[in-house]
Amino acid sequence: MNVVARIAETRAPVRPRRRSAASPLALDTIILGDCIAEMARLPDKCVDMIFADPPYNLQLGGDLFRPEGGKVDACDDDWDKFDSLAVYDDFTRDWLTEARRILKDDGTIWVIGSYHNIYRVGSLLQDEGFWILNDIIWRKTNPMPNFRGTRFTNAHETLLWCAKDEKARYTFNYRAMKGLNDDLQMRSDWMLPICSGGERVKGDDGHKAHPTQKPESLLYRILLACTKPGDIVLDPFFGTGTTGAVARRLGRRWIGIERERDYVKVARRRIDSTLPLDESAMQTVADMRSQPRVAFGLLVESGALSPGTTLTDSKRRWKAQVRADGSLACDGHMGSIHKVGAELQGAPSCNGWTFWHVEQGGKLVEIDSLRQSHLAAL
Repeated sequence: MNVVARIAETRAPVRPRRRSAASPLALDTIILGDCIAEMARLPDKCVDMIFADPPYNLQLGGDLFRPEGGKVDACDDDWDKFDSLAVYDDFTRDWLTEARRILKDDGTIWVIGSYHNIYRVGSLLQDEGFWILNDIIWRKTNPMPNFRGTRFTNAHETLLWCAKDEKARYTFNYRAMKGLNDDLQMRSDWMLPICSGGERVKGDDGHKAHPTQKPESLLYRILLACTKPGDIVLDPFFGTGTTGAVARRLGRRWIGIERERDYVKVARRRIDSTLPLDESAMQTVADMRSQPRVAFGLLVESGALSPGTTLTDSKRRWKAQVRADGSLACDGHMGSIHKVGAELQGAPSCNGWTFWHVEQGGKLVEIDSLRQSHLAAL
């Protein structure tokens, strides 16, 4: 992967003068530079989807400490600091203007934020002409507590999903999302854990490389929802490369823009080690009785089961293949683990969790055991 080493000298909210000829579109590449200046170099209508995780402008006041005295490693980096709300609005307006220009007419944009910035971003999205399709609530199953005890625990973030206008023919893989959710319509409230443990990218010093790294499961769902294999995904605030890693895993092309050299370094290393549709470990154990429902698609999102894995019944009569959207394919039947199991047996219903098995260590294991492992992380 070649990284284009172009560094902007400032993040001033002045729209850069565009070149007479746009730069060639370098795919699967991290561009080192300011997002507004670098997007201005890209051709018109050249990307299918944009995922933006912009600075939240958290405006943190002083250090935050845990009850036992330990300092909370919060986001206090310079890239998240703005002199005023007006400066932040100008910055947001400028990058959204460029984002709209380079987005294809049938493309969509996703922007994630917290209560600090998402309402300002939402207003500016509408001012730029974007049409809001959904606001998605990412409910964190393991949020950071409110250590001072002065407010409610902030347990969610908001994603705005927008088309370029009201009549745009955007991509929405409805069946894939329904399959990912055990044949139920995917709702606009998503319960997913924050990035932690082995997924958290570390820098050379062994500490977390980025304070606000997003979980791969979140990007997996987004990319699966509104892109197709081969589509081009742009992330103008690339960070440690979650978007690029998931895009590579799902067979999408990607472009990342990042102004911090340290983030580019770890992102390159991370994406280079990511294999398409690779299987990542999920070490968990669970008690089912008091835990929320888990869709089979969540196991695929998290990497507990890799697309292409073969499932079989306990007597090895049928072999089904797991697809990227969490559905199964077997002998001409396609659908959820429950639907396919029922159709194969000619039965009115089927508990797919106990019917389907995966081979581990030479033995067949119910996929329900993988669900229980996943629940332990919630």
